[in-house]
Amino acid sequence: MIRLFVPASPAYLRVVRASAWYDLVVTAGFATPWTYALVHDALSTWGDALGMGGLPERDPMQTLYANLMGSVVVVWAVLRLVRPLSSHGLFDGVARTLFAAWQAYALAHGATRLLWLFLGVEVAFGVVQLVPWWWNRHARLLDGPAGGSTLNAASR
Repeated sequence: MIRLFVPASPAYLRVVRASAWYDLVVTAGFATPWTYALVHDALSTWGDALGMGGLPERDPMQTLYANLMGSVVVVWAVLRLVRPLSSHGLFDGVARTLFAAWQAYALAHGATRLLWLFLGVEVAFGVVQLVPWWWNRHARLLDGPAGGSTLNAASR
C-alpha cells in the first residue's frame, strides 16, 4: 500500500516544526504595537511597489487585533517548536484552514492582493498537515475490519 508520511512519523513532525518556524518568523512582528508599526509600513511599501496594493492606515483597533493575532500565533509556534506532537499538526492544519478562509474572504472584499502570498503558504501548510490524517483514516476504511482489502492486497 502506498502511504504518505503518517502523522506520527519524524517526517510529519518536521513539517509541524517547519510550519512553526514560518509562523514565528512571519508573525513575531505583529505581537507588539511598536513592531507592528514597522511591519505594517514595510508590507504597505512592498504591496505598493509590487502593484498589489498597500495596507489601510493603522488605527488603534487594527493594531490591537494584529497584536492579539501575533501574540497567540507566536505562543502557538513556540509550543510546536518546543514540543512538536502529531496532534499539533492536526490542530495547526485546522487553524490554517480557518485562516485561509478568512484571507480568501478578505481578498474577495477588496483586501490588498499582497495577501495572496500569505494565503498560498496557509493552504500549502494546511494541506501538508491535514492530508496524512485524512489518508490514514481512509486507508483504514479501505483495509476493512479484517485488515486487508483486495485493493490493498493488489498493491503489496
